[in-house]
Amino acid sequence: MESAIKTVVGVYLKSAKGKGSLGGKDFDNLVKKQLGNIMEDTDSASAMKEMRAGLDENNDGKVSFPEYLSLIGHLAKSYSQLKSNGQQAP
Repeated sequence: MESAIKTVVGVYLKSAKGKGSLGGKDFDNLVKKQLGNIMEDTDSASAMKEMRAGLDENNDGKVSFPEYLSLIGHLAKSYSQLKSNGQQAP
């Protein structure tokens, strides 16, 4: 579990490039490279824009770490539900 937390934090910080939050391109690149196998539509610019807007609670045009964690939480919950129901997850 500790390793997973370090990875989630490390990937975010590396993708943010010291800026403290993810701009559009940085967020898109992170999702495509790190989450593309468990998420749909990561190649769709409009879907990615819609996802960013949904995560951007303060409407600053960027995805902060807490906003990013809401995505990670959603993915973890969905994955858990799949596994609990005996379905094969991606």
